Amino acid sequence: MRLSPASLKLSRTPALLALALPLAAALAFSDETLDKVPKSEGYCSRILRAQGTRREGYTEFSLRVEGDPDFYKPGTSYRVTLSAAPPSYFRGFTLIALKENREGDKEEDHAGTFQIIDEEETQFMSNCPVAVTESTPRRRTRIQVFWIAPPAGTGCVILKASIVQKRIIYFQDEGSLTKKLCEQDSTFDGVTDKPILDCCACGTAKYRLTFYGNWSEKTHPKDYPRRANHWSAIIGGSHSKNYVLWEYGGYASEGVKQVAELGSPVKMEEEIRQQSDEVLTVIKAKAQWPAWQPLNVRAAPSAEFSVDRTRHLMSFLTMMGPSPDWNVGLSAEDLCTKECGWVQKVVQDLIPWDAGTDSGVTYESPNKPTIPQEKIRPLTSLDHPQSPFYDPEGGSITQVARVVIERIARKGEQCNIVPDNVDDIVADLAPEEKDEDDTPETCIYSNWSPWSACSSSTCDKGKRMRQRMLKAQLDLSVPCPDTQDFQPCMGPGCSDEDGSTCTMSEWITWSPCSISCGMGMRSRERYVKQFPEDGSVCTLPTEETEKCTVNEECSPSSCLMTEWGEWDECSATCGMGMKKRHRMIKMSPADGSMCKAETSQAEKCMMPECHTIPCLLSPWSEWSDCSVTCGKGMRTRQRMLKSLAELGDCNEDLEQVEKCMLPECPIDCELTEWSQWSECNKSCGKGHVIRTRMIQMEPQFGGAPCPETVQRKKCRIRKCLRNPSIQKLRWREARESRRSEQLKEESEGEQFPGCRMRPWTAWSECTKLCGGGIQERYMTVKKRFKSSQFTSCKDKKEIRACNVHPC
Repeated sequence: MRLSPASLKLSRTPALLALALPLAAALAFSDETLDKVPKSEGYCSRILRAQGTRREGYTEFSLRVEGDPDFYKPGTSYRVTLSAAPPSYFRGFTLIALKENREGDKEEDHAGTFQIIDEEETQFMSNCPVAVTESTPRRRTRIQVFWIAPPAGTGCVILKASIVQKRIIYFQDEGSLTKKLCEQDSTFDGVTDKPILDCCACGTAKYRLTFYGNWSEKTHPKDYPRRANHWSAIIGGSHSKNYVLWEYGGYASEGVKQVAELGSPVKMEEEIRQQSDEVLTVIKAKAQWPAWQPLNVRAAPSAEFSVDRTRHLMSFLTMMGPSPDWNVGLSAEDLCTKECGWVQKVVQDLIPWDAGTDSGVTYESPNKPTIPQEKIRPLTSLDHPQSPFYDPEGGSITQVARVVIERIARKGEQCNIVPDNVDDIVADLAPEEKDEDDTPETCIYSNWSPWSACSSSTCDKGKRMRQRMLKAQLDLSVPCPDTQDFQPCMGPGCSDEDGSTCTMSEWITWSPCSISCGMGMRSRERYVKQFPEDGSVCTLPTEETEKCTVNEECSPSSCLMTEWGEWDECSATCGMGMKKRHRMIKMSPADGSMCKAETSQAEKCMMPECHTIPCLLSPWSEWSDCSVTCGKGMRTRQRMLKSLAELGDCNEDLEQVEKCMLPECPIDCELTEWSQWSECNKSCGKGHVIRTRMIQMEPQFGGAPCPETVQRKKCRIRKCLRNPSIQKLRWREARESRRSEQLKEESEGEQFPGCRMRPWTAWSECTKLCGGGIQERYMTVKKRFKSSQFTSCKDKKEIRACNVHPC
């Protein structure tokens, strides 16, 4: 990014290079303009005095601090966003933070520190390291960094931005590229600033949220949890400015806490639905096991939702599991533009944040409630040396996920004066409400079949299908539309148009089973969205209960399993198919035996009848061997295309991949290091010394057995004296010493035939906080008598159960 003075006469302003050089040819600079820049060796002042074309009140560019606060709390992290409203864009930028009424020519003039989120987008300026600039010059509409507020006593801070488009936009002392934050008085601690947002858009817009997990052992190798990594079910909603699902600097609700710690969306969904006047759509998507999979194996979780003028914000969250209380998500993302239109696309890389309810520092830290509860905050690389994200240099945390929010439709009359772009408007005004057939003339079809019955017999959302047959394709270069058509539907009596029936909400997800072992009960609820217009009473049930069985056997030889997950979608789009569901091993049998419980189930599913067979396929082959010899792996199966379809392409899958579970991998015995050798047990003549080591983990699943835990070797200090009288005196003293030592040890340690033992150690900590764990204690041999003929003189170990109450 450097040019010689001969290429561009900017040698007098080196701090400006990162801003100016990407667009040197397009900048409205001249030698005369640069010569007017005052010469100064100030810290970063040359950036602030950069001359260029300045336009006041630049409304298409904005600098925003998440939550739009007027005050900052010292030491707190804030997400700062610099954005351009479409169709505008910028190629470069500079971002600084100054104490109020300071010029910026000294290091102490700058306040707080920036933290890079995406190193491909942003970097610190080489000639002004407190400022943030672009990593590469390219078209962009949005960048984000974290700003960590300065210590107490700093006073007000001015965040300033400049942007490079076709010319430099000057640092503004007021307006959309400047944000003033003053230090929060301690009397306002705990108060969360709410953004004051107004939307002027008309109609409604429909969006699709797609979540791409990127948290893998390759991207985050430190302490990565191989066995149980996953993203929990996504939960959120499109809502008004009067409702806050979660936000940095706020406190987690009970629903947010349950998502953060347990990955359970039940309570959160209940909280959202209770705000029915403030919420337009509840956003839900399935959990992802494991946390990362190639898209050709399993599609990324997605959900569709709508927004309108009053409910134009969207928030969601999903748990990063396992973890103490770490999540990712978006808070109050505004999808309404200042031009009274709807945002076309949002792409946001996500880093984890802490819900403030659990004090663990590693993925699998034991449960340790944070008392008192702390505020929600982003994780940083300097939180704790044991953290998997720790970086002693304070670098940025590698993003763990990406969310893409894309507009897929607009309904109703749109009132935005400045369209996003012409192509976008044309795409949106396409066949939203038109009934005429837009099939190319070169495609000859049969008539549509009648609509099939709805796949849902209740007021849950289902779908119905109709089909037609492609009779002829006159021009092979012109693609023909699909031969199948799907439409959402609900069961009988659930239509909004039926004035004599209730309109019910969707069922809220089933609650967890009431017990963790055996048969219990679970329930789910829904509520009345609209009462009958004819004034009749609503008789549809609002609550359902059913029996649930978790871990039918509760003996020491049985596994503790999680509840079954939701059924996958049917493998067929019409006719007979298969669907599957999965569960995980929560705890292996206490007696060390193999876990024989199944972790997946499959059953047949029936979709609407198929009227045509687009292609002929061979039967599926047998499943391949599992990709691993123990533990969790993948297996595949294939089928062949027997004959090409007469018309069109065959879009059926020719390969399937699924998870497979083999017996747990063997775990070898683990021992501590050897202790130091003891002192010789004789004061003269021949004796022996010993050393010991303890068992840290018993062998499991056929692992290597434990070797010896006690070693003995001979020792000889000096010869014993020959004088009988002196010798007898020594023997008498030694005998009396041994007798007194024996009496003392008998009072301290438990005795066994032929040996003397040390006292029992204290019980170890329980291996589980609930659901059944174990504790251990040890007794080691202190002395073994030579005359002993017993083989029972060896180290002792006792095990007992603990925390057997259900989780």
